[in-house]
Amino acid sequence: MLRGFRELIRRPLDDYTAALAPLAAQWRWHRLIVLAGAAALSWWVYVPLHELAHVLGCVLGGGSVTRLDLDPIYGAAWLHRIFPFVSAGSDYAGQLREFDWRGRDATYLLTDVLPFVGTILLGVPLLRAAARPGWRPTAQAAVLGAALPIALAPFISLTGDYYEMGSILVSRIAAHLTPGLDVARWRSDDLFKLGGQLFGADGTSTAGDVAGLAASFVVGTLLAFLTYALGGVWADFLARRTRGLSGRQR
Repeated sequence: MLRGFRELIRRPLDDYTAALAPLAAQWRWHRLIVLAGAAALSWWVYVPLHELAHVLGCVLGGGSVTRLDLDPIYGAAWLHRIFPFVSAGSDYAGQLREFDWRGRDATYLLTDVLPFVGTILLGVPLLRAAARPGWRPTAQAAVLGAALPIALAPFISLTGDYYEMGSILVSRIAAHLTPGLDVARWRSDDLFKLGGQLFGADGTSTAGDVAGLAASFVVGTLLAFLTYALGGVWADFLARRTRGLSGRQR
């Protein structure tokens, strides 16, 4: 069990270093530029798709959305023409600001989870593919750059979406153990902002809040690694299928 846990924690770093090794072995400045450019383009495309996936998750779960804030750099004005609930301007790259999850935790969780299906189906397989031999060096750098924002999205979101997932689960369990607990108290898509509100000069924090936020972060972090692990299972399946097809074609 301990070995499996270590593998769960180490796998993302191992995959990253394996994909980075070919680039380091054939180092050229222009390949680093290609990698950075591919990563930037991937991020620019991924952010609005990620935020719209939050919307889709909420709607599929039976909820509704009235406002999604998106930084103008990600095409917020253009998207507003198609999706009227998109608003240009945000304190973050994007944030689902006004949505109704009908008081159902399943809907709330689906709202948070759905964007990370991209990590499972595309990000991790692409990162694993970048480590395989046979690529031209520049193409390998481009594939690695494109994979990074999507594959590592759960870890980028540890204090955001994944904290929020953890807080939904932890607060619901705590509410069963402590009747009357306000489940919304620990829920947020910004751990640092919530911490400032609870523990700042005007805050009303308790020892229970410390435990609640810490437990939510731990659970959310575990969920992030499990998400990546599911991507690894899918990547292994795709690799086996590709090898099988190649074998039959010979």
